[in-house]
Amino acid sequence: MADSSTQSIIIGAPPDQVAAVICDFPSYPEWTEAVRRAEVVEEYEDGYASQVRFTIDAGVLADEYVLAYEYAEDVSRIEWHLVEPSKMQKAQRGSYDLVGNPDGTTTVTYTLEVELSVAMLGMFRRKAEKMIMDTALKQLKRRVEAPGAAH
Repeated sequence: MADSSTQSIIIGAPPDQVAAVICDFPSYPEWTEAVRRAEVVEEYEDGYASQVRFTIDAGVLADEYVLAYEYAEDVSRIEWHLVEPSKMQKAQRGSYDLVGNPDGTTTVTYTLEVELSVAMLGMFRRKAEKMIMDTALKQLKRRVEAPGAAH
């Protein structure tokens, strides 16, 4: 498996509000530039998504794939993996770790590991992972902190 990349950001909201946005998969196309569609295909008994089908189009990278999700009991950790290889990916593993801070903010740490089906030089792959994580965290922050955001 490829090396994983990790990045963190501080979001001005408590962990439960951040987790609520992360777990609202059908709304991803509203705030995540590359996601065209996110459809929950299976749920756990508690209503959390166990499998989600994503259709993404990030210009050079267009793909459709299903991710399986698992959650810590307090939803302080949300992790996923690729159910089966897709057109562009052999494997994907990732997680969000949410840590509440004393000032009411949340430190979100995003870890991502992607093994592409297409050959890509290591430095380009790392640059792509960094860009994906950077964009994802900034878009998540914007969504959670948006005035009138549904929490």
